[in-house]
Amino acid sequence: MSLAGETRLRDGRIVTVRPLQLGDKESVVQFYAGLSPEVLRWALPPYDRPRVERFFSNPEQLIGVIGLAEGRVIGHLHVFRYPSRMSHLGDLIIYLDQGFLNVGLGTAMMKAGLDLARARGLHRIQLTVIDGNKNALHVYEKVGFRREGVRVEGYLGEDGRYYNAIDMGLILR
Repeated sequence: MSLAGETRLRDGRIVTVRPLQLGDKESVVQFYAGLSPEVLRWALPPYDRPRVERFFSNPEQLIGVIGLAEGRVIGHLHVFRYPSRMSHLGDLIIYLDQGFLNVGLGTAMMKAGLDLARARGLHRIQLTVIDGNKNALHVYEKVGFRREGVRVEGYLGEDGRYYNAIDMGLILR
């Protein structure tokens, strides 16, 4: 996939995946406000207006993509670039609307996001995923991420239980 374009999901729906723009801020705020508890189960909330505004606070470092369907944001991927001598590194997050899980949107957005990170000169992308989030693990491994370590009981879930946090990385070539 290129940096922008239409994608047909496994269920036949057509969505657009494109680079994030400064004008997308309000739509991204609305997207996070509408996410279900199921989607946020493994999240590190709050993804509220102040946090989204921080995503958009440095236009030169804006590395992200959104998924769009019927004029609304249905997915957001963001890469946070490290400063100075670590500027070749980025931390990745991705969230999808509950109506678009397990139909290929995550894979399409990951591919576009990794293409964008490559184009912006990043060398390595890393992320953390909770061991219980099997669907996310599958997508990350599908696009090339490798497990690099486990932080045993490193995440306290909303259910009060501790889960292992898996650190993953990908060298962009």
